[in-house]
Amino acid sequence: MEDVPGDVPQGGSLPRRRLLGLGAGGAALLLAGGAGFVRARAGAPGAFSAHATRAAGSFHPDLAGTILSNRARAVARGDRMAFLATVRSAPPAFQDAQSRLYDNLRRLPLDGWQERVIGAQIPEDGSTVVRLEVRYKLRGFDHGAVARTRFLTLSPRPGGWAIVDDGSSHGLTGDAEIWDGGPLTVVRGRSSLVIGDAAGLDRIAARLDAAVPVVTGIVGRGWPQRAVALVPAAPALAAALAGQSQDLGSIAALATVAPSAGNGRGEDRVLISPGTFGRLNELGRDVVLAHELTHVATGGARDGTTPLWLIEGFADYVGYHRVKVEVRSAARELAREVAGGRLPAALPGPDAFAGTSGRLSQAYQEAWLACRMVAALYGESTLVRLYRAAGRGSEAAALSEVLGLSRDRFTVMWRDYLKKELQ
Repeated sequence: MEDVPGDVPQGGSLPRRRLLGLGAGGAALLLAGGAGFVRARAGAPGAFSAHATRAAGSFHPDLAGTILSNRARAVARGDRMAFLATVRSAPPAFQDAQSRLYDNLRRLPLDGWQERVIGAQIPEDGSTVVRLEVRYKLRGFDHGAVARTRFLTLSPRPGGWAIVDDGSSHGLTGDAEIWDGGPLTVVRGRSSLVIGDAAGLDRIAARLDAAVPVVTGIVGRGWPQRAVALVPAAPALAAALAGQSQDLGSIAALATVAPSAGNGRGEDRVLISPGTFGRLNELGRDVVLAHELTHVATGGARDGTTPLWLIEGFADYVGYHRVKVEVRSAARELAREVAGGRLPAALPGPDAFAGTSGRLSQAYQEAWLACRMVAALYGESTLVRLYRAAGRGSEAAALSEVLGLSRDRFTVMWRDYLKKELQ
């Protein structure tokens, strides 16, 4: 089996969702999200400078370095008192929030956590808001450090400056992280790390562990063969983690990339949407996680070249690979259309996978059946080669190089396949 490369050039945002109906054989509604790219926000860069000074004051970003170093050292050493000492001048509510932050950080398998000043804003109230780059790395899973933007407000106190708040009182909101929720639970599986404050993390870890060899058996071993899943209990935190104002109401899971420091490729995450995932049946949960894990394995969340129908269709092909479900049940909405004489004229384009699409379910089903057709007629390894070729060049070139077909001829064969499978 040929390997699909794990390092795909970073692309733009690719938020997608689907609604797949499983019929009587499948027994339940199955909802899933496609891949998305989550970039760190830069706050309000125009309002910040890297070397802020105050004519009548004494603050300089370097002065925050000692405080931030003390916080990083306290997290590394497990010194709760030292960490909370850095916020002892803050209001009680913020001290409580920082106490929860410390507890959650200590629950994570961190291979380093630090805050670094990358800018400062000087409001008129005499305080200073520093923009931070927070770097951390999950031991055994992350290749490089993840970089997130956060804010802290410092005020002058006798003997120096002290942390008194984040940036919210000045209208500045940092990037969300899983540690912003309730008390975290961390489950380490054979090939997975599942982090969250929701219930059922051990079962999600077991499903991911079972999905890794299934995905590897199809895409090859050219990926790390492990996964980090985030499972927040609160829908608001899940939406914030997804970024880009995504509505997760109909999304069960989403493959994302947490941005890395510098020019790193980012770190893969599978975000579980709490309410929706819980409404799936056992089959649906297996398919969804295998689908998202395929995006992780192939770099689908970074891919700006491969056509969307192939990205999502291939992920569904892998997701359904180990389950027994009737094609007409898995593609129920499309089957109804085909049976009624409404055969799609063309492969689904990017707009068909938008959340506002009226044929969203059918778009995923069309894409899945296109990939299923390739595997059935040419073999699974050829489907993988097609996926790889489409990531290197144009769709037309990939179809010609791998299958010896024009796009028009491929479309005709696909339409015939839909009639054969669904009528």
